[in-house]
Amino acid sequence: MQESTSSATDVLKAGNRVVAGGIAAIVLILLGAAVFLFINLPDANAFNARVERLFVENNNLNTGAEIKLLEILAQSGTSFSEVLTSYRSVIFVLLVFATALMVAALVFLVTIIALNRRISAIQRSGIQVSTLVISREARAVYINDMEFALTEAAIETLSVLAEARMDDDVLTGAQIEGVISGRSAADCDEAAGATRVKRLRDALGNQLVSELLVKTIARRGYMLAVGKDTIKMI
Repeated sequence: MQESTSSATDVLKAGNRVVAGGIAAIVLILLGAAVFLFINLPDANAFNARVERLFVENNNLNTGAEIKLLEILAQSGTSFSEVLTSYRSVIFVLLVFATALMVAALVFLVTIIALNRRISAIQRSGIQVSTLVISREARAVYINDMEFALTEAAIETLSVLAEARMDDDVLTGAQIEGVISGRSAADCDEAAGATRVKRLRDALGNQLVSELLVKTIARRGYMLAVGKDTIKMI
């Protein structure tokens, strides 16, 4: 048990390291992209510098039209500077948003993988039932701390399977139908018992619970995948 616990802890630590490494890689990649973009963006004051150079190098621009043109150019440079500054802000916000999305996607992916592994482990080991109480009067079954209300037919099917489990028997669909109907199994249809089992699973509702609780044994029949000492009928 200690070795199994240690192994599970190692796997958990390895998974946490993978998540941390993935998040760090995403942040570093996007940070590098942000630095590259900001370095290669033109200087916001480049246009103003060119206009200022025109003023300095052309002292003979003294007519009203020429001065007006230079003023328009200066105003255009200021507008260009403001637009470029806003672009920088937009790029920064988009990069932050992209980082958040990629980190969330990584976390969700790791979570889904962990859940799939957990479900696979449950499917391999079967559902862990500590108590299974069948109440004919209340038409309900209590599995651990979960209560399932069943129909009369579903209760009958579950009771038959529970009694068979107490005797370590696996029942075919025809045998289930025979016990419930009081007829010989040879006179019953296999499909009728299979239908009863399907309706029982449907009544239990939770697919994971129903599929693992009422197991299908290939070419043999059906049985409850619980310990005999957990079953109680009231």
